[in-house]
Amino acid sequence: MPENKKDQNNNLSHDEFDKLLDDHKFKAPQSGDLIKGEVISASKAEVKLDVDGIMTGVVRGPELYEEDEEYSGLKPGDMVEATVLEPENENGELELSFKYAGQEKAWEGLRKANENKETIKVKVVDANRGGLLVKYRQIAGFLPVSQLAPENYPRINGGDKGKILEKLRSFAGKEFEVKVMTLNEHEDKIIFSEKDAWGERQKDIISKYKVGTVVDGTITAITDFGVFISFGENLEGLIHISELAWQRIDDPAELYKVGDVVKAEVISLKDSKIFLSAKKLLRDPWESVSEKYKVGQIAKGTIIKVNPFGMFIKLDDDIHGLAHISQLGLAPKEKINDKFKAGEKMNFEIVSIEPKEHRLGLAHSDEIKKAKVKD
Repeated sequence: MPENKKDQNNNLSHDEFDKLLDDHKFKAPQSGDLIKGEVISASKAEVKLDVDGIMTGVVRGPELYEEDEEYSGLKPGDMVEATVLEPENENGELELSFKYAGQEKAWEGLRKANENKETIKVKVVDANRGGLLVKYRQIAGFLPVSQLAPENYPRINGGDKGKILEKLRSFAGKEFEVKVMTLNEHEDKIIFSEKDAWGERQKDIISKYKVGTVVDGTITAITDFGVFISFGENLEGLIHISELAWQRIDDPAELYKVGDVVKAEVISLKDSKIFLSAKKLLRDPWESVSEKYKVGQIAKGTIIKVNPFGMFIKLDDDIHGLAHISQLGLAPKEKINDKFKAGEKMNFEIVSIEPKEHRLGLAHSDEIKKAKVKD
């Protein structure tokens, strides 16, 4: 066959085709190359691309990668990138893949986001007790519970693991804005942080607040260690249990409920975390404790809690004291829980008062028990 005879498939002689390649300085794609083409036709079964007006490529079956938004809903005229699987298939076309191209572009996006500390979006696909299983495009990653933004952190009173997991699984299908914390391509280990992205968004808003600023907020969650309140422009702060009141509190849920409005003072701003105090806005009852109680005085008190080291005693609504085990007159081998029970009322002698440290020491004995309490 003459070398310049027309090829029945492409209507170009070999000489003409070679000249066309030279004119366009076109280099024939090889396996693994990333090429760009214009969509000629698109269906659920395949997508055909025109590559520089010289070659035709086809993407078929699982290589269509419709899970990625960039490659779904393609129509004639769209420009799209694909990876070459084979330079020539059984029909003389380029065998292409959107899947490999999409994954490489996703990795490029992750590398760029990690390097430049950029915020990206991930989609939640599932959850376990440690956090959320997410995907950036089609690359899997992990978003730990500890890295969730305040509004999404599962604050479950009592720390019920089943309820925490239930809360985490409720996020399935949702998109979160995150930053890359860890990116290890060799181990396919990718960890994201929603908290870091949230913190960056809140910087300008948080900067409006200073230590000492008083805010009005609404309780959004109650935990064993305190209450969270929402205030200002979608800000959230924690009032630790020790900052709720001047007296001892065992369970914040006994005093507050979600939806309550409280006034608090900002006491710390650190790494986008806001810590508040409600008790700083209340009169400190310990400033006048000496007006009500004296060392040596016998006072009636209620046992709040019994511990191995002693008992917490409520003298009144504001002043609570500690009766150390050494001050309880226990007989040898006598156990504290056998002699004292929470809720019991009895006489105690005040043995020490330290207003600045908010401490008051108490003692109890059979003699004290029989003593008369002065009104």
